[in-house]
Amino acid sequence: MDTYHYVLYIHLLSLFVGIGAAAVLSVCLFQLRRAQELMDALPWGRVAGKTGRVFPIAILGLFGSGAYMTSDVWTWSTGWIQVGIVALVVLAIQGPVIAERSGKKLEHALRENGPGPLGERARRMTRYPGLWVTEFSAIGLVLAIVWIMTVKASTGTAIAAAVIGYGAGAGFGLLFTRAPATEPEVAVTSPSS
Repeated sequence: MDTYHYVLYIHLLSLFVGIGAAAVLSVCLFQLRRAQELMDALPWGRVAGKTGRVFPIAILGLFGSGAYMTSDVWTWSTGWIQVGIVALVVLAIQGPVIAERSGKKLEHALRENGPGPLGERARRMTRYPGLWVTEFSAIGLVLAIVWIMTVKASTGTAIAAAVIGYGAGAGFGLLFTRAPATEPEVAVTSPSS
């Protein structure tokens, strides 16, 4: 096996690390959204905070290995490679600037809430768009980039796929920012005489 294939393995491994972390973070978001009490929410918040530390490693692994493969086999002017680089930049900025700050807001709301049932502010923060939209837009973008790199799409097609993947993910995430529907109250009536 040549160096290119070892680097390709590192590239795929970095992708799997990022996707695995995104899956864990998604589970945490759903569990936080479902939490009724602070004790239900705390473990998931802790796991989410620790999982977020993996993304910079995955991004650096993807960029470093991708840079080697580009220099070895492709060129930096290849359209689908440029779209992939822009996607990594979006992910690298969106994570710490939006998602991490949103996570801190949720953490603050949970601390402010204190023990017991989650109050309205804490519940609202478990549905905060900065968490949900960022998470699922990133997943949509990554899935689009995997497709782009698999088919070696033209520049226009690569841009369209990245925008569609990002938008579809953001739209999916937005669905979970809404308050859950409450069950309709059942009126109890006494039988008429």
